[in-house]
Amino acid sequence: MKNKNEFAPYIPPEKNPPELTAVSVITGILLAVVFGAANAYLGLRAGLTVSASIPAAVISMGVIRVILKRSSVLESNIVQTIGSAGESLAAGAIFTLPALFLWAKEGKAPPPDPLEIFLITLCGGLLGVSFMIPLRKALIVKEHNKLPFPEGTACAEVLLAGEGDGAGAGAVFSGIGIASAVKLITDGLKIAKGVVSVPITALKTIFSVEIYPSLLGVGYICGTKITSYMFAGGIIGWFVLIPAINVFGGDTVIYPGTVPISQMYETGGAAAVWSSYIRYIGAGAVAAGGLISLIKTLPVIFSAFSLSFDKNRQSESIRTEKSLDIKVTLGIAAASILLLWLIPVIPLSIGGIILIVLFGFFFTAVSSRMTGLVGSSNNPVSGMTIAALLVCTLLLKASGESGGTAMTAAVAIGSVVCIITSVAGDTSQDLKTGYILGATPFRQQLGEMIGITAAAAAIGGVMLLLDSAYGFGSENLAAPQATLMKMIVEGVMEGNLPWVLVGMGVFIALSAEVLGIPVLPVAIGLYLPFELTAAIMLGGVIRYIADKRNTGRSSGILFCSGLIAGEGLAGILLAILAVFGADSFIDISGSIDTGYIGTLIILAAEIYLIMRYCRPLKKEL
Repeated sequence: MKNKNEFAPYIPPEKNPPELTAVSVITGILLAVVFGAANAYLGLRAGLTVSASIPAAVISMGVIRVILKRSSVLESNIVQTIGSAGESLAAGAIFTLPALFLWAKEGKAPPPDPLEIFLITLCGGLLGVSFMIPLRKALIVKEHNKLPFPEGTACAEVLLAGEGDGAGAGAVFSGIGIASAVKLITDGLKIAKGVVSVPITALKTIFSVEIYPSLLGVGYICGTKITSYMFAGGIIGWFVLIPAINVFGGDTVIYPGTVPISQMYETGGAAAVWSSYIRYIGAGAVAAGGLISLIKTLPVIFSAFSLSFDKNRQSESIRTEKSLDIKVTLGIAAASILLLWLIPVIPLSIGGIILIVLFGFFFTAVSSRMTGLVGSSNNPVSGMTIAALLVCTLLLKASGESGGTAMTAAVAIGSVVCIITSVAGDTSQDLKTGYILGATPFRQQLGEMIGITAAAAAIGGVMLLLDSAYGFGSENLAAPQATLMKMIVEGVMEGNLPWVLVGMGVFIALSAEVLGIPVLPVAIGLYLPFELTAAIMLGGVIRYIADKRNTGRSSGILFCSGLIAGEGLAGILLAILAVFGADSFIDISGSIDTGYIGTLIILAAEIYLIMRYCRPLKKEL
């Protein structure tokens, strides 16, 4: 007999509607390629990517339900599952692989082979899905009420909004329209700034907050508790460490900075100090927080593995509990690892393969948990990649390897680990959506692998095209994350990496753990730019006020889901326009610029609209 408090998915387990159909697969593949290409450009230009799960959900709902007149919400879910895989794969690839192009231009290493890019991305993606499968019961099912998975939950809300009488669809599509308009005004027309910044001269730092709707939506969905921990990490970084570095650094040149700290602050402000120093401290905190999280999660992980290997329980499980058979999962993982080792274009030894397996599984658990806390958009994949690169490069150097071959091997290992981490976070988010909807896990997992394969086939060509057109490291295509990874590898090989900064982050994380404070949200807040954590915190405050004022069910979650979806859709559209050089035609900042006045008006309107949709519903959705 089912416990009345046990979670019940939207589609009951005894029903078996269409899911992995030809229509959903073809549509999903198209979205995977488009989202992968658009986000590759966006990430190389700005260092950030747009989460594609919710935009893919909106598009799939439109294609499956409106255009094709099909009624299965699980079919729409497969479309978004396949489509979002392209974005996660692109994020992992563009954060690391451009370093190979940069070294080739400097004559330190041979240019990357297209086959090399394809195999690294394909094998990394398949390993990310395979490592996540045994953890599903531990992180998705057993911690359903503990890990909010904001974007995965929002994605489910979007798909469910298209069901029934459409009572909730109005809130979702209102959010989509408003967020799209804000994104167009700020990043398309560029007639209002996307960030409000107030210099605090006395502390030699700056207070800033972004006004992008998706951040407010993520904060609202996460709630006050998690967002406050992230905000605390941001305060430590921007109002403790940056002022301390500015005051005590003075005219000193400290690596990785190349100019005196006083000059760095005068020319680049607090952001320059953050980029040169705080990011390393944050990377150390994320790495330590990830290790602490893994240690605390080990009992649940072992339990999940025992469930996966239990043949009797696996065979008796109902539809909504059936993952890919553990033997098939291990076979796919083993084949991917063997391929990475045997293909000559990938410079990986058996030691490198072992490091990929160890770091890959470790960061799969960490990435999935962090995605559950703050969503995949704010999952510091690059921070975990930095930790992996540090260890791998140190081990390669200790073994006597040096030069371009060793640096290429380090980046190859880091690339695979980065892709595993990014894909694992996206997979866990998609599985959360499927868990709420009542999807069949093994069909979703197959969908992820299909999307990974399609995106891997396209990403190499996209990267070669972009490098040929703009050049990685140029003003138009700065590739900031990959440039940082390149600097870390070179720093280790040349013996001048700022270990003190990394160690500071480790002990900040340990201090939080001693105080009983969740380490990962604090570490994430320390690693991310302050304007992001401030905006997320603002969303959490809005949720707190709304919950205090109102009782009963509201459409706030649906509206905020729409905000996340709308900005994602508009962001991808703008990225596509930029790829074709059409973004300059809609930029009217030269003739109209509302400055902070327009920005503050937009922010006030967003807060008002979220509060409006937080009012109790007159009828249940």
